[in-house]
Amino acid sequence: MADMEAFGDAVTAWAAGDAGGPGDVGDAGQAAGAARELAARLPVRTVVLLEGASDAEAVGALAAKRGRNLAAEGICVLPMGGAMSVGRFARFLGPQGLGLRLTGLCDEAELGYYARGWEGAGAQPQGFFVCAADLEDELIRALGVPRVEELVRVEGDFRALGTFLRQPAQRERTAQQQMRRFLGTKKGRKIRYGRVLVEALDPDRVPAPLDDLLASL
Repeated sequence: MADMEAFGDAVTAWAAGDAGGPGDVGDAGQAAGAARELAARLPVRTVVLLEGASDAEAVGALAAKRGRNLAAEGICVLPMGGAMSVGRFARFLGPQGLGLRLTGLCDEAELGYYARGWEGAGAQPQGFFVCAADLEDELIRALGVPRVEELVRVEGDFRALGTFLRQPAQRERTAQQQMRRFLGTKKGRKIRYGRVLVEALDPDRVPAPLDDLLASL
C-alpha cells in the first residue's frame, strides 16, 4: 500500500512540474524517474484517474466492501486535483508514457477534458466512466435524501445542515441539490462523505458509473 502511494505521489509531483524527459535532472525529472522505477518494481498495471480525493475515497470504500485490495492487484487510484490535469497524467502514464492501462471516473461537465486527454495519450477511447452531474449527486440519488440526512445526523453534522438549509440561497434548490451543495461547503466534508455514502449503499444500489468502474478493474 505504501509503495503504491509513493508511486502516486511521484506521478503527482511529475505532473505538477510537467517535465520528466530522459535528460531532466530537476525535481520533476527525479519524480518521473521514481515513478518509472516504482511502476516497474511493484508492478503497476492500471491507473484510475479521478478528479479529486472524494472520488478516491468512494472507489476505495466500494473496493473494500467487495473484499478487494486494489493496490495489491497492481491498481493505483490517483486523484489529480481537477479534471483539467488529466491530459498531463494520461500522457505520462498511458501508451506514450509508462504504457499502463488507464481508466477513470469524471463528471459529465468535464467529459471533454477526459476525452481529449485520452486521445492525446493514445489511450483506448471511452476507457472511463461518466457521472451525470458528479459522484456525490449519483450517491445521493442512490441512497435518497432522507437516508443521507440520517447519515449526516450520525456523523454529527445535522446542526450544520439545518443552518445551511435556512440560508436564502437554498430556497430555490431541490432537496437533492441542497444536500449535494452542503457536502461541499466545508473543507474535507466531501472527502469524508465519499466514504460514508458508499459504505451505506445496499449492494444493488451502487451507481452505475462507480459499479462499472470497479467491475472493469
